Amino acid sequence: MSAISPEPAATAKPCPLPQKTWRVGTLVYTSGGLVALFSFLIFGDFALSMRDRSVSPIVHWYLNHLQVPNYLYALLLSSFPAALALVLCPIISFKSDRLRSRWGRRIPFLIITTPLAAAGMIGLGITPHIARWVHSHFPNESELLVTLVCFGVFWALFEFAAIAGGAVFGGLINDVVPREMVGRFFGLFRAISLIDGMIFNYWLMGKVPGHFTLIMVIIGLYYGVAFTWVCLKVKEGDYPPPPSVPAPDSGPGEGGGFLASFFGSFATYFRECFSNSYYISIFVMMMAAGLSFGPVNTFAIPYAASLGISMDTYGKFLALTFCISLVLAYPLGWLADLVHPLRLAIGVLVLYVIVTGWGVFFARSAGAFLFAWVAHGVISGCYFTSAASLGQRLYPSSRFAQFASAATIVGALVGMAFTPAVGLLIDQTGRAYRYTFVIGCLTAVLALVCAALVYVRFMKLGGPKYYTAPE
Repeated sequence: MSAISPEPAATAKPCPLPQKTWRVGTLVYTSGGLVALFSFLIFGDFALSMRDRSVSPIVHWYLNHLQVPNYLYALLLSSFPAALALVLCPIISFKSDRLRSRWGRRIPFLIITTPLAAAGMIGLGITPHIARWVHSHFPNESELLVTLVCFGVFWALFEFAAIAGGAVFGGLINDVVPREMVGRFFGLFRAISLIDGMIFNYWLMGKVPGHFTLIMVIIGLYYGVAFTWVCLKVKEGDYPPPPSVPAPDSGPGEGGGFLASFFGSFATYFRECFSNSYYISIFVMMMAAGLSFGPVNTFAIPYAASLGISMDTYGKFLALTFCISLVLAYPLGWLADLVHPLRLAIGVLVLYVIVTGWGVFFARSAGAFLFAWVAHGVISGCYFTSAASLGQRLYPSSRFAQFASAATIVGALVGMAFTPAVGLLIDQTGRAYRYTFVIGCLTAVLALVCAALVYVRFMKLGGPKYYTAPE
């Protein structure tokens, strides 16, 4: 197996100009090693971004094409993934932080979930054909019901693999990327993601209605091959022994011991993540910020369709959004390293409140919606770029994955009800999609209040220069 190896901190031979090195854990990189690391991870991110940037809008189109009610639309696309995350993230992240193997503690999970996600994407692509075949054997059943059941099976497989892999991929970045470079690294990641989005939305989104199956199958195959190759190339360092997990006494027998260990792990997880009010305030801040972008993102396609905007126009304006964000991506990552991602995220949230406030009153025509939607996309993208390294800068490094998953749990708990409630509101108001801007604006205000509370505690813990994550 070819892998990135740590460079020696010093050599026996004298060197007139010592080579600059970067350290993260037991890994030590020279400039060449760091370039190689970035190259492999960015290639993997290209495959990951192609998955995320393509599957979501294609599935949004497909369900809208089936004329699924908005509340069910939101349940499938928002609540179901949130419920899966609620169950999977604590288990996967806790086990990953404590796993020790010759492959590392992150790669084993990624190498398993990658082909599952690819299979889910391919299955989604062939859902129309499978649904027609199944319906031919059950002609008395509703065609829509049969299609949704078939869709649900592959959607569940895809989301299971994507959520499980996502729970540890951030941990891999935390473990192999030097801390002083993480903001710029995520800036590059964001740029690659945006290039993916531009390619897909400008050239392919308009072709989805006529080539749904072909596009989904190609994306699934490409992702499965490309990301598996990256998993085989990236090497993790050595980790200290994992902390022991106290387990309550149980009855005799192996079954009791297993259950005691299982519940002991959960007790440890929740005690470590949710006993400190500072971390809870971070989780709530991230939850509110993430949810504030959700209403407009989730209902953008039906919103655009209600104003007579074609999928081709939609795709091209989304590509414009990505193009603007691409220009901003690396500078924002560099700025996050310079001033700290928390400060930068607060400034971006202020801008988002202004933009969604404008959308509340003016996004009622095709032109006004496209303007507000592009501004929403650029600013929400700025937030995700600015805050991408926030967890790496605020959570304990040794237990990064489990703290990141705890934030996911908080978001999932609220998100399961939040987006369907938005969909129900839209249905009850005669499909008045402008309420997505209303709810986004109010949620962003809540995120700003939480961010201010986090910032006060952050400064008391040392601020940008001397911060130490509470244990």
